[in-house]
Amino acid sequence: MKKEITPEQNIIENVCKVKKGERVLIIANPQTSGIAQKLYEAANQAEARTSLIYQNAKTSFDNAEKEVLAAIGSNPDVCFSISEIKLGKDPEATANPYKNEDGEPFTHIFDYLLEGKKSMRAVWTPGLTEDMFNRTVNIDYDELASRCKKLGELFKNTVNVQVTAPGGTNITVPVFGRALMNDDGDFSTPGSGGNIPAGEIFISPVVGKCEGTIVYDGSMTFSDGDSILETPITCRVQNGFVTEIRGGAEAKRLLKTVTEAENRSIEYEKTGKLPAGEGEIYRKNARNIGELGIGLNPAARITGNMLEDEKAFHTCHFAIGENYDNDAPSLIHLDGVVRNPTIVLTYEDGSTRTILQDGTLQL
Repeated sequence: MKKEITPEQNIIENVCKVKKGERVLIIANPQTSGIAQKLYEAANQAEARTSLIYQNAKTSFDNAEKEVLAAIGSNPDVCFSISEIKLGKDPEATANPYKNEDGEPFTHIFDYLLEGKKSMRAVWTPGLTEDMFNRTVNIDYDELASRCKKLGELFKNTVNVQVTAPGGTNITVPVFGRALMNDDGDFSTPGSGGNIPAGEIFISPVVGKCEGTIVYDGSMTFSDGDSILETPITCRVQNGFVTEIRGGAEAKRLLKTVTEAENRSIEYEKTGKLPAGEGEIYRKNARNIGELGIGLNPAARITGNMLEDEKAFHTCHFAIGENYDNDAPSLIHLDGVVRNPTIVLTYEDGSTRTILQDGTLQL
């Protein structure tokens, strides 16, 4: 008979495979204290050297506390960011980015240790709730990994991705030369990390190349949080950037967030928070299409919380703002969900393969 395991034990023992004596840092807000405490206790049971630190909740534009950034800078083996909204920005690294051996810039100590030095593994959970934690963590991770692997094979040599959906989405997403990434729930080796709940594949489109229309009809991220959409948001995309945002009150809310990011980018350069010449780059990328992702967690559903929504079956999501290939820096990364998409890959030889048909995986 299979041993029952709690979500926190699953994360510590199977997702991150925390070992005796490893240094584990947990960063939380008062709103996420219950989950953070469970992870703290589970890590202690694994005989890790565990620290738990709190800061007030941060929005997309807020800085993390200096003490939190210093704690991350101590380079723990495993770092958990259990945030109500965001971890918070790293102002010193934004002004003077860290660089890895290849000269790639990183504007946050968290990203530098995870992706640059690959000395840390990590979990980040912006918006995680007790209900979501209990429903979506204890899934079959072997099955999830298998889905991710199959899709990874299918994406090889893909030139363009065509996404259409009943809500009106119709966009061509060039991805040639881009690597498909996944959130498969295996964060056991240095340099690996992702969300809890896990369950998506995602790719950064070639900058300046997406063409078409995205109609967000599931949920959307704004600077101050996420919401299920009562009225769809239509975004016209030309040369890789959003040129028009139409809809109701939620479209105005999205436009306000994007405009604020544009204005702050210029302001940050003037005040030294961004290097000289970077303000205009950040401003432009506030309208960049930074991600196309596909939800693969069978326990996830659309709830108005993007951490879960973007993992839900029968959905894809597009992000506006910063991408994951570090060639489109921005102050924002706003995910939005599209329901029941059809996704067709076009390869170098001109052949095609449908991987989602009306939201259903075709593997």
